[in-house]
Amino acid sequence: MTYQTIRLDSADHVATITLNRPDRLNSFTQEMHRELKDAITRLGDARVVVITGEGRGFCAGQDLNDRNVAPGERVDLGETVEECWNPLIRMLATIDQPVIAKVNGVAAGAGANIALACDLIFAAKSAKFIQSFSALGLIPDSGGSWHLPRLVGQQRALGLALTGEPLMAEQAAEWGLIWKAVDDEALDAEVAATASKLASLPPLGLAAIKKMIRTSWSRSLDEELDLQRDEMRRLGFTEDYREGVAAFLEKRSATFSGR
Repeated sequence: MTYQTIRLDSADHVATITLNRPDRLNSFTQEMHRELKDAITRLGDARVVVITGEGRGFCAGQDLNDRNVAPGERVDLGETVEECWNPLIRMLATIDQPVIAKVNGVAAGAGANIALACDLIFAAKSAKFIQSFSALGLIPDSGGSWHLPRLVGQQRALGLALTGEPLMAEQAAEWGLIWKAVDDEALDAEVAATASKLASLPPLGLAAIKKMIRTSWSRSLDEELDLQRDEMRRLGFTEDYREGVAAFLEKRSATFSGR
């Protein structure tokens, strides 16, 4: 499929999705939502997904021009959230592949929360995260009000959401909002190295790690221990586990098949 607002590139089991509306800081239109969801369903043999933005920004959230709302006119924002943003956040959270956000510039509004919905976030030190909703009388959608307090605690979550103050990448890393802040010129290499490493690991195990950690909030310790037992039993019977043990004992690199 030919895309107009994104790019999808795949190599060595890594799929890279680039939001490609740099003149609008990669803000989302309905077309971009459709194309991104389609791309996520066409990952092929990819074991890792990288999401980034073209140009100087990662994503500025919703393109308000796409709604064509005249001053004083009413619009059902809940419909936009239900049809566009919520399905996207759910897809990022539930696909088997680890999803890396490569935040190359400003991430604002829903654009910031798309990054927070990814499994690992790398950001250039010049990048910043902005919860810009309060200036419009809105709430942090796209998972923002769920991810923020879990990542940085209630006080910092409220500070970011209420004031809309920009949070620079290095501070975001110190607070635990993101995984790493790196020098701008090192961002591509850092993400590529991590994506390559993850793509070389057993994909069934990575998928299980992602699912368990993301859903652990809903379980008690006893339930988690039981699930750990069940998953260790399941994964211990896979070909990848046998290959990993054999490679370790034979002092060679392992080749995992995902079986």
